[in-house]
Amino acid sequence: MLKQNLQMRLGQKLAPQQIQLMKLIQLHTLEFEEELERELEENPALEKVADENSEEEYSKADEEYETEGNESIETDFDVDEYLYDDEPSYKTASSNYSADDEEFDNQSLLTEGQSLYDYLLEQIRLSNIDDEDLRIAEYIIGNLDTDGYLRREIKSIVDDLAFSQGIYTTIEKVTDVLENYVQKLDPPGVGARDLRECLLLQIEKKVSSDSAVILAGNILRNQFDALANKHYNKILQKYDIEEEDLKEALDEISRLSPKVGGNFDTQTITINQEIIPDFVIQVKDNQVIPSLNNKNAPTLRVSDEYKEILSTYSHDKKSAEHKQAALFIKQKLDAAKWYIDAINQRQNTLLQTITAIVKLQKDYFISGDEKNIRPMILKDVADITGFDISTISRVVKSKYADTPNGIVYLKNLFSDSLTNDDGEEVSTKEIKQHLQEAIDKENKRKPYTDDALVGILKEKGYNIARRTIAKYREQLNIPVARLRKEL
Repeated sequence: MLKQNLQMRLGQKLAPQQIQLMKLIQLHTLEFEEELERELEENPALEKVADENSEEEYSKADEEYETEGNESIETDFDVDEYLYDDEPSYKTASSNYSADDEEFDNQSLLTEGQSLYDYLLEQIRLSNIDDEDLRIAEYIIGNLDTDGYLRREIKSIVDDLAFSQGIYTTIEKVTDVLENYVQKLDPPGVGARDLRECLLLQIEKKVSSDSAVILAGNILRNQFDALANKHYNKILQKYDIEEEDLKEALDEISRLSPKVGGNFDTQTITINQEIIPDFVIQVKDNQVIPSLNNKNAPTLRVSDEYKEILSTYSHDKKSAEHKQAALFIKQKLDAAKWYIDAINQRQNTLLQTITAIVKLQKDYFISGDEKNIRPMILKDVADITGFDISTISRVVKSKYADTPNGIVYLKNLFSDSLTNDDGEEVSTKEIKQHLQEAIDKENKRKPYTDDALVGILKEKGYNIARRTIAKYREQLNIPVARLRKEL
């Protein structure tokens, strides 16, 4: 039996304008410039002004728009119908997701040139190879990854050739084509199935009587596991050689490329590493002064021309076409006014946040020494600014500051804290700095183990467990002691 009931629920939903504001806040300078230019193109009622006095002009013009534009339009239909018909995306967007999950991307550019695939096809088609082997070779080349490796099993390629190409062959035949044709192509090492084979193919192309090259080939062929794990003593005993001989062989191996396809255009997007800072931080008379990058503080205003057009159309209250035109123009003016307010809120939010960060990290900005970075989490900045933690997260996400000591990624200024032997809270970044320094100064023939690093940091007043040392070492991309060993 069907029943009806009435329930009340309390929920929270962000307005489209709030969602757009959050998006504006999280944009870094390059993205913000692109977004601003896009809005200027889409809304002709919005203008960018270089004059410093434009703020006063905007406030006066805005007052005129409030008094003239809104009062002069009288219609018998719902204005909202027109407002939402042709409204910008930031007004109608209903998706409300966490932007913190988005990855930071700098300006991208599409690289051009010959791909590894095309380069290999040119070579194989000019080689002395019969038609069936050529088709197999072309299919193998099509299965190489961007680094030049063949990651697929030969059996899978045999099956694919039968089903998709109509070529019925064997594992032995495909292996023969791979090893005698594809792996003979340039660059040396292409078509390898693993790192060992890639390096071995390159060393074998070096026609040399040099003992170091010969030894390097023997090590790659027969002692690759010992090499990968830096068991140098085992290699020395195996070949009954001196350390100097082994060092020369290792130098030859270090000149080989693990990714032979890396120098070719893979027809993918590459990242332009240029960074434009979002903030400028100056130090004067022991005072730290933060400011926004000028590109983050544009001067915008509502178009005078559009306001005049609105005034002209709104005087004619009889013509339906004029009423519709007036509503359309009013919509654009409303959108421009709201966008200016959103930009001002963005500037205010960014400036308050960087001011709070500077207050907490003043010693670091003055000295430039990472050891002076004090423990700081998002909540610390949120408490000072009064903003929500999620807002602070959006502000610091993918933002950089130009300081007297170089470009600083804001997220790198945030860290947890530990208590030292004196009862003082210290940043984990400070501990990592000491850990990095200890490893940099170690004897590479006998690098410190994690237990030894525990003792070294304990002498400096940091009582840290071995597993914590291992965690920090991994975060610094430092391998274990055995893999740091050198001859």
